[in-house]
Amino acid sequence: MAPVAKDRLAALDAHWRAANYLAVGQIYLMDNALLTEPLRPEHIKPRLLGHWGTSPGLNFVHTHLNRVIQERDLDALCVWGPGHGGPAVLANSWLEGSYTQTYPDITRDAEGMAKLFRQFSFPGGVPSHVAPETPGSIHEGGELGYSLAHAYGAALDNPDLLVACVIGDGEAETGPLAASWHCNKFHDPAHDGAVLPILHLNGYKIANPTVLARLPEAELDALLKGYGHQPIYVAGDEPHEMHQAMAAAMDRALDRIRSIQEAARSADGAQGREPWPVIVLRTPKGWTGPAAVDGEPVENTWRAHQVPLSGVRENPDHLRLLEEWLRSYRPEELFDAEGRPSEQVVSCVPEGERRLGATPHANGGRLTRRLPVPPLEHFAVTVDKPGTTLHEPTRIAGALLAQVMADTAQRRDFRVVGPDETESNRLGALYDVTSKVWQERTLDTDEHLARDGRVMEVLSEHLCQGWLEGYTLTGRHGLFSCYEAFVHIVDSMVNQHIKWLKTSRALPWRAPVPSLNYLLTSHVWRQDHNGFSHQDPGFVDHVLNKSPHVVRVYLPPDANTLLSVTEHVLHSRDYVNVVVAGKQPCFDWLSLDEARAHCARGAGVWEWAGTEQGTRDPDVVLACAGDVPTQEVLAAAALLREHLPELAVRVVNVVDIARLMPREEHPHGMADSEFDALFTRDKPVIFAYHGYPWLIHRLAYRRTGHANLHVRGYTEAGT
Repeated sequence: MAPVAKDRLAALDAHWRAANYLAVGQIYLMDNALLTEPLRPEHIKPRLLGHWGTSPGLNFVHTHLNRVIQERDLDALCVWGPGHGGPAVLANSWLEGSYTQTYPDITRDAEGMAKLFRQFSFPGGVPSHVAPETPGSIHEGGELGYSLAHAYGAALDNPDLLVACVIGDGEAETGPLAASWHCNKFHDPAHDGAVLPILHLNGYKIANPTVLARLPEAELDALLKGYGHQPIYVAGDEPHEMHQAMAAAMDRALDRIRSIQEAARSADGAQGREPWPVIVLRTPKGWTGPAAVDGEPVENTWRAHQVPLSGVRENPDHLRLLEEWLRSYRPEELFDAEGRPSEQVVSCVPEGERRLGATPHANGGRLTRRLPVPPLEHFAVTVDKPGTTLHEPTRIAGALLAQVMADTAQRRDFRVVGPDETESNRLGALYDVTSKVWQERTLDTDEHLARDGRVMEVLSEHLCQGWLEGYTLTGRHGLFSCYEAFVHIVDSMVNQHIKWLKTSRALPWRAPVPSLNYLLTSHVWRQDHNGFSHQDPGFVDHVLNKSPHVVRVYLPPDANTLLSVTEHVLHSRDYVNVVVAGKQPCFDWLSLDEARAHCARGAGVWEWAGTEQGTRDPDVVLACAGDVPTQEVLAAAALLREHLPELAVRVVNVVDIARLMPREEHPHGMADSEFDALFTRDKPVIFAYHGYPWLIHRLAYRRTGHANLHVRGYTEAGT
């Protein structure tokens, strides 16, 4: 491959130096952004926060992505695994103009540069990590391990998209990231976009060396090849040589990607899985920063991780070193007198939506199309009389999901993911219209495997979650089917996703994205042979601790209510929806019209199940939430009707568990008057609940009649 021309190389280096200058400025400066006068202590932020160590490497990658996007006219997105390198991503967004486009008050001049610096990690400003506030981002990177899964999720069904993914060598030590190297076994080059992993080995975490950076190169090479990748190595610290080497590596990787895609999309199609390229970039941690501080080595050590010079306001030597560091980038060459980036700096920046900070794929709601959910009447079960017929609720819902899958066959914007449980969870109707995606060899005994399938099964809940997050954040729809007890594996992942959605809701420029939907089944009450290890209904407790503006929890009691809830969540935006439903045969209680009305209310009296008459309060309220507790409560009501006919019994069923909360604490909560009308102010309430009973007490503890509330549920006494 021809080397980069001299003037082009100079432009790349200028862009990289400008981004490095801006990254350092964000960490340190609150004034004198262009160094128009000598640095003084009052120019320095009173508290220094941020991560320098990864930033020069991220700036280097961003600069070289700009080159190939511009030269090849690529539609690209980048997932920044070392999200703590926020200064780098913000710097590049400002240089390319996407930051000013998103935030017009942060102008691309000296005044805007000063604001960019001041707001970073400052009260009322922006976070130190890549965050929803960051243009071009779909990945926060605070909790490490999910970058590569997010990248593959974004690439699914986006055939013209390149998703670059920078993986820090610290992140590479996490379990989810280690599993993510297998994503290429589920990646269809005919219908999906390309993922280009860039493994950044800068050698250190906060205070320790990283495993992959210390492996012998032959061992690292064998590891990556064993995962099905073709490594391309770039290593060094001399900028001129590194720019040439990185440019050659990027061209080689993209040529390889084009070859794989052309073969897969040809008339004959691909005959096997080809190894995809991965760039292994080895640079010093804190590259171009201070070599030593106070007699201790800093550059290329763990000391460069965060703030290399921590005493700048108090220590004249530190202040001098900072000024020398900033001036080493020669800012007078990079910005004009008004602080605007020079023509040379921006000459390698793509235009319009080709800029990484302006790609619509990182603001996926702009690309979302309404999901074609067919009329529920085609799938509903007939209920002439409550409790006289049985159906498996998830099998009924599976038929609905299969039709959605069929109706999106051409547009390809709906996926179902799960950890090897789709058939077990009675969603097998999906295989009538699609298959499980699989790129490895197949045997005659295999079933429902295909290279272009849209059901994704892998025995890693982390990958399922990561794929679906990347898929929905880029504007598509999906559902995660999982055993109730084992969805806890992604507890911390859903934490981060909820935080992302909560923050995004406050940003007017971010369009609402399709919700992340869970269908939790094989639940606590119907475990058969599996027993105690498979009994844990606590995911509901976990998510209800999170933002009430994002989280929704539904416990439909039968097949028709599950259909109604499924339709609702598939159409929703910007939520995490948790639906808990059984897969075993369950009594049918409500017709479709009744189910829709009941689900719209979220909680209500089932008059046909109780014995109260007239307008007076009942003697007792039997409440329930969940399919098995509902069956138990209705059986109890029948016994009371038979043996104590004079007792006035009210039966209340709750589908939307947040209805129990006060309206002031949750948008779906009831006013006290509404709650009292349903549960009474002073009558005993026996509440049979699907999960841990103390959740109901916690949600309802402020209610007038809480002293009369007696909850029965799962108490960790399994079999």
